[in-house]
Amino acid sequence: MEWTGLSVRYSFWAKASLLGHDSWQQEAKGKPHNTIIRSLAFKWIRILFRCWKTHTPYDESTYLTALKSKGSPLLKFAVESEL
Repeated sequence: MEWTGLSVRYSFWAKASLLGHDSWQQEAKGKPHNTIIRSLAFKWIRILFRCWKTHTPYDESTYLTALKSKGSPLLKFAVESEL
């Protein structure tokens, strides 16, 4: 949880995720900040597990390219808000 919270300082997509539309929806539903951080942590766990499984170091640009190719709304939010 602590590492995930700090990751928003260094990861473009993590910051966009924390400040993004999904986060606002969760806050509107009355979910506490810790729940939102756990949601981000779940995303990180999936990414890092894949890196471990494929013996590939994490690369932010590779992940952003994958988000772009999938048409992720996260990137659209990030570009529109100019994080």
